[in-house]
Amino acid sequence: MIRGDRIAITGVGETPFLRKGEEGVMKMMTRASLAAIADAGLTPKDIDGYISNKYAGHGSDEVAFAIGAGEKRFCATTDSVGGTATSGQALQLAQMAIEAGLARHVLVPYAIQSTKPGGVYGFHAREPQKAGIEMPVGFFGQPTYFATMANRYAHEYGMTEEEQASIPMTYRAWAVLTPGAQRRDPMDLEAYRQSPMISTPLRAADCCLTTDGGGAYVVSAIEEARDMPHPVVSVQGLGLGFNNWPQGVLFTQTPCTYDFPGEVSAKLAYAMAGCDPKDLDLAQIYDGFTISALVQTEMLGLCERGEGPRFYAAGHGMPGGRMPINTSGGHMSGGYVPGMNLLIEAVRQLRGQEGERQVPDAKLCAVAGLGGNNHSTTILARS
Repeated sequence: MIRGDRIAITGVGETPFLRKGEEGVMKMMTRASLAAIADAGLTPKDIDGYISNKYAGHGSDEVAFAIGAGEKRFCATTDSVGGTATSGQALQLAQMAIEAGLARHVLVPYAIQSTKPGGVYGFHAREPQKAGIEMPVGFFGQPTYFATMANRYAHEYGMTEEEQASIPMTYRAWAVLTPGAQRRDPMDLEAYRQSPMISTPLRAADCCLTTDGGGAYVVSAIEEARDMPHPVVSVQGLGLGFNNWPQGVLFTQTPCTYDFPGEVSAKLAYAMAGCDPKDLDLAQIYDGFTISALVQTEMLGLCERGEGPRFYAAGHGMPGGRMPINTSGGHMSGGYVPGMNLLIEAVRQLRGQEGERQVPDAKLCAVAGLGGNNHSTTILARS
């Protein structure tokens, strides 16, 4: 059984988040990895474990060679998309490897080149069910899928335009305070309404950014972390939830398309950490779209089911609010390196490194990662 307070995230690194960069995925992964290793006070020779993601397109052998690493003693590959793979799944594998004595310092790298031909749309276009049934009638693309979720949610619980707008406005308010965020221009309700409609009711401001960027982090045993450069940020809780719907029908053909397994993952993570939502100081929530961030906010227990729109409209997630959310701008304003930049922001907040946007005395943070048919909740603590 995996227990909390056994591993820590000891190093983090990322590349600039760009609308269209000049570097390929491998180069961005390498740069982010070297930055994370240096941040941990290590050298590439100290890294002996690797967890890669199959959708990044480059395995651990390529990463190890590129960074000039030493002996590789452990490697694994996650096969989920989105934020689950880069946070919950990777951390679970890293903990098992470290506790089994297979590795001392595990590197988790990831990068995305959203502007390559097909971009993120190419993922669903490869599914035969979507290509054969949905795409011929124009039902295609993530904004369209998530727009149907937003309409369904509004029908069931009620959500005004102003309430919907308050979610991306919250994340933009944090991005304004974040030097490396992609979108830093302030956004009030009028500016939100000027954002182009993509698929009713979702505007461009309700969608995650198109980003070329990379990120990486190093995981070490808690005992090792105490002798490393930064305040210890330990993994207190980990939870993974699955619903087993295949990608071909996910988001479009299920009984409730926004019923992600987030409540399951949150329950497991809170139990492992020995805490509950009221103990959190802040949260980082996978915000591919306004509606997905909204329902995950509820699934984390930050508000009751159906009350997410009112929660955000009241300013609770804003700078100065009672539950700061996506404090670097999230994926909709900060940058879209799925799940990775959210986890990195959580670590830096708990270290107390974020300057103007630092959450005062932040000790406990939840990171929610959505992978479509799976979901992860990670509870990080300043030890």
